[in-house]
Amino acid sequence: AVNEETKEHLYETLLAECRDTIQAVREDIKSEAKQRERSSDNESGKVSNLQFLHSYLTYIKLCTLVKRNESMAHTLQAKLKETGADENKRGPRPQDLIRLYDIILQSLAELSTLQGLEDDHTFQKEVSLKTLVYKAYRCFFIAQSYVLVKKWSEALVLYERVLKYAKEVQSKVKSFKNSLKDLPDVQELIAEVNAEKYSLQAAAILDTDETPEVSPLQQVNDNKPLCEHLDNFHLDKTLVGKHPNLVQFPPEFQTIPCKPLFFDLALNHVVFPPLDDKVEQKGKGGLTGYIKGIFGFGS
Repeated sequence: AVNEETKEHLYETLLAECRDTIQAVREDIKSEAKQRERSSDNESGKVSNLQFLHSYLTYIKLCTLVKRNESMAHTLQAKLKETGADENKRGPRPQDLIRLYDIILQSLAELSTLQGLEDDHTFQKEVSLKTLVYKAYRCFFIAQSYVLVKKWSEALVLYERVLKYAKEVQSKVKSFKNSLKDLPDVQELIAEVNAEKYSLQAAAILDTDETPEVSPLQQVNDNKPLCEHLDNFHLDKTLVGKHPNLVQFPPEFQTIPCKPLFFDLALNHVVFPPLDDKVEQKGKGGLTGYIKGIFGFGS
């Protein structure tokens, strides 16, 4: 193909032909199943040649679908980098790439369930390895979407997950001995993730050091001096000018309690004379002695 548009058209044509062929084979499988029911031979446990053909055509369709979406993903990645360099240009978003990799992972899941290939361990390992690779790419662009909304911690966790997938791929790919030629190179993805992690940490630090926007409540100009609102922040432009409003001068008069002229401190040290003898005399006479004293009987 000369360009991406021609390649996209060829992929669509091939997928349409695969769908038509698979539909024709399905009709033959249905007719073959009816003939088996009528015949006396019971070979229901075996996979027929038509079923193998159906699996083979489905394999071609799914692999073509994976290649087409991967080609579209590469095109979108290039456009995404161009728009990242030029902020004024509007282009694709990471969410578009996430959707493409979702379709790729769905196609790989269908590949692993093809009839007649359940016991092919080499094929199943190959599909599982490709699934890990595309999971890493999908996770990478999910992290990119979190970076755009400044969710630094979520993006950093997803970048670590990408590295985990990529290292797992590197450990498993050695056992295939160059049989996976169309597998994307995860080494480039690892290098890109490491670069993105450093830029992410720097962006997170710069974001915390940015001057926060001053709320309207902090911009109230009430002409109060600085000494009266030391515990509260107010944006006062006069503090950085030639005549800062630090204290009020001259200060206002303040009411204070009046200083007393006399302190009665001696009362606590006064000792009263004893009155015990007078109290006892009154106690002896009582009321009778008092009456006698009045009328003169006791004299």
